[in-house]
Amino acid sequence: MKRKLIPALLIAIFIITNLAIYMTLTRRLGNNYSGTDQLKMVDVGKFLPFEEESALARTPSSLHFSSEDDLPVLDGAAALVPVYASVIDACYPEGCVTYEGGVFSDDNYYGENFAADSVMQYQNTIRGFDALVDGSVDLFFTAHPSKEQLDSAVAANVELEILPVGLEAFVFFVNYQNPVDDVTIDELRGIYRGQIRNWKELGGPDKLINPLTRIKGSGSQTMMDKFMEDDIDTRRSPLAILGGSIGYSFRYYLSGMVRNDKVKMLSIGGVYPDADNIRNGAYPLTASFYVVYRKDNPNENVKKLADWLLTSEGQKLIEACGYVPLSSSENN
Repeated sequence: MKRKLIPALLIAIFIITNLAIYMTLTRRLGNNYSGTDQLKMVDVGKFLPFEEESALARTPSSLHFSSEDDLPVLDGAAALVPVYASVIDACYPEGCVTYEGGVFSDDNYYGENFAADSVMQYQNTIRGFDALVDGSVDLFFTAHPSKEQLDSAVAANVELEILPVGLEAFVFFVNYQNPVDDVTIDELRGIYRGQIRNWKELGGPDKLINPLTRIKGSGSQTMMDKFMEDDIDTRRSPLAILGGSIGYSFRYYLSGMVRNDKVKMLSIGGVYPDADNIRNGAYPLTASFYVVYRKDNPNENVKKLADWLLTSEGQKLIEACGYVPLSSSENN
């Protein structure tokens, strides 16, 4: 009789344990706001130059390189793939973007398989910046480089030209079910310094706040470090995953590239991060993005292309990509 009871008891314990896990964890996670960080990687295949179906900005350009020219190699952050891919499409000859195996493949981590001789590369912020410093990339499109990245260039005895070419908004976002729509600068810093830990302190529900962070050296994390004045409390309550997440990124990456309809951008101090509020300076976390190149680069087309980005043609292309041109572009 005891032998028959033991399996039945084990089955009962198993059922009760799993029911408890479901009630205390799984069900809560299914009804909270923690999907905030579930952003997809950028689909580089949507932004390939010279492909008819590519989602590129195709604006007029008087700058045209030929296959006989020394073509600058371009790379950049994920958020700026549309910009430098559109530049190649507008100014470069067909056939200069090449792939390992002959065709583009999305079977690897970032979705890139550009050949070594391709003028378009996609190594993202950390690896791409290293490639700029070592000379295998000529122009790098990015948020402002971090202190660590600048220090690495100095250590390599490399002097960089860092040229602002457009404007973008640094944004904070939450799950679309979160009733909080607006926060202040002080509240955001309070969240990431561990001073504000529950959404009810911001007029939301009684849920813990789960502040997400990004990889050190990435463009968004560099911007966050600057915003937080290098004062972020990374300690988290183990129960924070049961609450509601908040994350950060750049506006167009979030709204135009990954287009996740499960998240929403927050306004800051009552100002929403749309193009008009970036252009007129009303949104408080507006920042330039840059093209960076080595000052000792002997290829004269590097500076020629960088200068073209500041002309009315280059600024129109940046605007057509979904970003905001520099206000000074009106004078070019």
